[in-house]
Amino acid sequence: MPIQTLIESDRKHLIHPVINYRAHEARGVTVLESAHGAFLRDANGNELLDAFSGLWCVNVGYGQDSIVKVATEQMTRLPYATGYFHFGSAPAIELAEKLVDLAPASLQHVYFTLGGSDAVDSALRFITHYYNATGRPAKKHMIALQRGYHGSSSVGAGLTALPAFHRNFNLPLPTQHHLPSPYAYRSAHGNDAQALIAASVGALEAKVAELGAENVAAFFCEPIQGSGGVIVPPFGWLKAMREACRKLDILFVADEVITGFGRTGPLFACAAEGVEPDLMTVAKGLTSGYAPMGAVLMSDAVYQGIADGDATAIVGHGHTYSAHPVSAAIGLEVMRLYHEGGLLANGVAQGPRFAAGLDALLAHPLVGDSRHRGLLGALELVADKDSKEGFDPALKLSERIAASAYQNRLVFRAFGDNILGFAPALCYTADEFDLLFARLKKTLDDVLDQPEVRAALRTKEPRAAVTA
Repeated sequence: MPIQTLIESDRKHLIHPVINYRAHEARGVTVLESAHGAFLRDANGNELLDAFSGLWCVNVGYGQDSIVKVATEQMTRLPYATGYFHFGSAPAIELAEKLVDLAPASLQHVYFTLGGSDAVDSALRFITHYYNATGRPAKKHMIALQRGYHGSSSVGAGLTALPAFHRNFNLPLPTQHHLPSPYAYRSAHGNDAQALIAASVGALEAKVAELGAENVAAFFCEPIQGSGGVIVPPFGWLKAMREACRKLDILFVADEVITGFGRTGPLFACAAEGVEPDLMTVAKGLTSGYAPMGAVLMSDAVYQGIADGDATAIVGHGHTYSAHPVSAAIGLEVMRLYHEGGLLANGVAQGPRFAAGLDALLAHPLVGDSRHRGLLGALELVADKDSKEGFDPALKLSERIAASAYQNRLVFRAFGDNILGFAPALCYTADEFDLLFARLKKTLDDVLDQPEVRAALRTKEPRAAVTA
């Protein structure tokens, strides 16, 4: 089908996620045609360096032949197997065992979903069932973080704390609450790690006291907040919050949909601090985006509480595509590539280069903050570096950045609040990182050269201060 025909058909029929529908109709779709390694190719033949791994997910890079091979073999052998009626398949069973072997020791059971949103939704259902089954039905309130992202399901989107996911959806629910993020750049505590940690623990304790511990079920958090602007808490924050939940007698749920599978260095971000959650949600890097799959990893205590709640009744939660054999076969091969294929090790080795490239751009007149861990990072753009004042939304700086980046053949996430998010694949080479930062610097320079942007800048620095 010709490109223009595809664009018109897209306008008429295909609903895209998290977008202004009228703006998309006016703009038209960018059709992607192929990909290999760290590069995408659009339908016009433009080769684009992907610095966002699709949507934080293609951790192993595009075009891994071994993944295509195992998927093809599994499709030929057994393309579908239901998990209902006591049926199962070898790939799903093996992947569940592999995840338990690799995950924090507290997590002993796995429920497979199609992605991150329904993993969070499943976790919420399991938590509700657990407390009802163990005779604590009042424990219904859930606590999460401002700027947090926990998917876009009917209930999980209420835990998400981004306005677009609440507007016109009647969310958050009265049982959903949000605490301030450990956002060093925008916090009165600044880079005082202990003060930031103490503030978060204090806020959790205060909220639980306000609601009554007997009414609070769980605390959900991302080890590093992704879609909220890559908010990187100080080391020790995650462990402190986990210990606070234990003392408060509420469940601790780690949402590792973005941070899992090597994105922050170790296979799971929880491992960096020896944190053992009660539940953990994963997706994205589980199959590296090659097929839909997510999972809820569950502690034995929660599992046994649900199982013993009514030993004669079914637990009424399931999905047609739970434990899909093709997705599971892909997941097993992706795990092999992370470990035997050296991708985890490469991600760790390239982390300092990625960090240095982001930090070097602090010298740019548009950049107020650089933050990162592993191969997850962000730049925050400000009009005034001293006051940290942002740009007027009417300037539509994020749209300018995204358009300029595309002209420079670079793809990353330009958030609406002028934060730039990066999540390069674990297969990136040193040369590809050099190319990323050369194209990123040119993008920032090109946008700075736009008269409206230069006029909005409060920080008056000489252009000579701009460095690579």
